[in-house]
Amino acid sequence: MAGYRSWILLLTVAGWTRAEIKFNIPAGKFFSYELMRETFQSDFEPLSQLYLGHLYDDPMVFKCNKQHFPDLPEWLRFTQRHPYDNGFLYGTPTSPGKSVIEIYAVNKRSYETTRQILVLNVIAAKSLPYQAEFFIKLREIEKVLPPAVQDEIKQDLQKLWDTEDLDIVNISNALDRGGRVPLPLAGHFEGVYVKAGSEQNFSACLMRARAPEHQLQCAAGAKVKVPGGCNFCSIPSNCISWCSTELFDLSQVEPSPPPPTLGSDVLEAVEEFAPPESPEDRNFLPDYIVTVIVPLVLALILCLLLAFVMFGRREGVEKRNAKTNQIQLYHHHTILDNTDELRTMADHRGVPPPLSTLPMFDSRTGSRATPADSPRVPLIMAQHDPHVDTLPSRK
Repeated sequence: MAGYRSWILLLTVAGWTRAEIKFNIPAGKFFSYELMRETFQSDFEPLSQLYLGHLYDDPMVFKCNKQHFPDLPEWLRFTQRHPYDNGFLYGTPTSPGKSVIEIYAVNKRSYETTRQILVLNVIAAKSLPYQAEFFIKLREIEKVLPPAVQDEIKQDLQKLWDTEDLDIVNISNALDRGGRVPLPLAGHFEGVYVKAGSEQNFSACLMRARAPEHQLQCAAGAKVKVPGGCNFCSIPSNCISWCSTELFDLSQVEPSPPPPTLGSDVLEAVEEFAPPESPEDRNFLPDYIVTVIVPLVLALILCLLLAFVMFGRREGVEKRNAKTNQIQLYHHHTILDNTDELRTMADHRGVPPPLSTLPMFDSRTGSRATPADSPRVPLIMAQHDPHVDTLPSRK
């Protein structure tokens, strides 16, 4: 039974996403609209999953723009910190009119897309004469836009203002006002500016922010103490910074400047117009000489100097090259002479050696064999077969 009730509820919410959502917003009052991921999740779930209660928690990315336009209206902003967080449309309209906002939700798991139409009808409203802007240091814009947090801040400001007739005029991120991006550490926040307005005049606690002593302490950078009996923040993260508090008294309207005095649309009679004489012709020859001729002359001189260095002083190089060639020719001639001398010496190696040095000889005839080292007999033919006995056999 519980699952059936949840299915009916989600089906009803799914029907709302396909229809137009309309809001009537008074001009000069703060507006915020939270894009609930659960509302769009029902468009991505099949009916069987809705009936059984098996639901996904898909990451979603929202894209918002004015119908037939690429961007949002200039007074409307959109923020979403993470695909698993809800998105917020917020801003303060300044003039009456109608805006049709298209909201597209992209499922990052299945990449399906659904659309929602938001119609904002801004109506004229009386501006609040007394307004004050407060800076909440320990907050971020996504943590302030939910209606429950806005009610907490509004209750603290009502106590500080000492009136129940109080409305939030605007909420803006400190980064949009030139603030620095905080470190990604615990205890570091971007900060939020909250602007409230009322028809009742400022309270005594708020008037202390205009005191000269208070402004001197803030200018000196000293730690400003909260005025006695004026600390009404029930939650520490909602406490305001007194040095960043500004008061705006719009009850005294500044007089508009007087309109311009209209003439008779007839020009006054003046003398005949005499245009100024044309200036004398300027001689550009000196400029041409300085900018063109002089650089060309310098470049020509440098080219001539470089050509003289490269081609005009080659006498010493040629002499050194000639001397080197002469030395090389002398070495070559010496090598040839030595070679001829060695060949001449080799021709006289045919002198007969002593008989005692011959391997075999005839003592009666005196004949002798041709020496083995004769240049006329190849060395391989002069060798003896080791298997043949050259000695005569003894009988």
